[in-house]
Amino acid sequence: MTETTIPSATTEIELDLLLEAIWRRYHYDFRNYSRDSLHRRMERACTHFECASLSELQHRVLHDPGMLGQLMGHLTIQVSEMFRDPAYFRSLREKVIPHLRTWPSLKVWIAGCANGEEFYSLAILFREEGLEERTIFYCTDINPAALEAAKAGIYDVERIPGFIRNHRESGAQTSLSDHYTAGFGAVRFDPSLRHRAVFANHNLASDEVFSEVQLISSRNVLIYFDRELQDRALGLFDRSLTRGGFLGLGSRETLRFSSHSPSFSDFDADQRIYRRTSPSNEENARAA
Repeated sequence: MTETTIPSATTEIELDLLLEAIWRRYHYDFRNYSRDSLHRRMERACTHFECASLSELQHRVLHDPGMLGQLMGHLTIQVSEMFRDPAYFRSLREKVIPHLRTWPSLKVWIAGCANGEEFYSLAILFREEGLEERTIFYCTDINPAALEAAKAGIYDVERIPGFIRNHRESGAQTSLSDHYTAGFGAVRFDPSLRHRAVFANHNLASDEVFSEVQLISSRNVLIYFDRELQDRALGLFDRSLTRGGFLGLGSRETLRFSSHSPSFSDFDADQRIYRRTSPSNEENARAA
């Protein structure tokens, strides 16, 4: 099956059974992820693991517990870069940070932190803006290997010119090199950036709210979910944000068609930054 091939009925059944097996055996829920994206990723996984079919892949996942960790690298997307979409970070710096300064303490949730680029971008931005010491960062992802990479904060040196350019375009007045050391073809970001960070496994498809926060940055995660799962994730964000808190989404993501959109107003529509200005659906239900 190629990317332009319509999956057969048999392939659809095999995919359903594989996702159900992963959920029932390991409690990771991918059943409401975008089908087109899942078919592409599973096709690549079958090629990588030399499986002739999804049924063979299912057999290996069920009978070899070590397979799941390897498969997670295909099921989850870990592509990002530091200060990705610099205009987004400039908006945070110039428009959102002034509001965040009014809270005596802050909690920031990076939902789907992947290999940590988004976290380090925010940690550096908050350090530059003098908010680091009053902030706790919750960095969550479904992929344990990605979380370990995020904790390490080590990236190929070839990526650094792009990171530096993005950082400068985000409105930074300092040098990104102040925050890392280089050697042996890699850079390691200052471990002190992690001293107020909590790294934890969290599944937007099945887990619940764990803290009240003032900022959620979850970019380019919802695009891999179907509409039902998007609405579930946005419900978690809605219930997690304090009144007046901010939600940042990816450039191709929106609140517009969600049942939770009434809780939010556009703050910077161009950069997909929203502010929670009204009671959540849950709060309205309790008040009724």
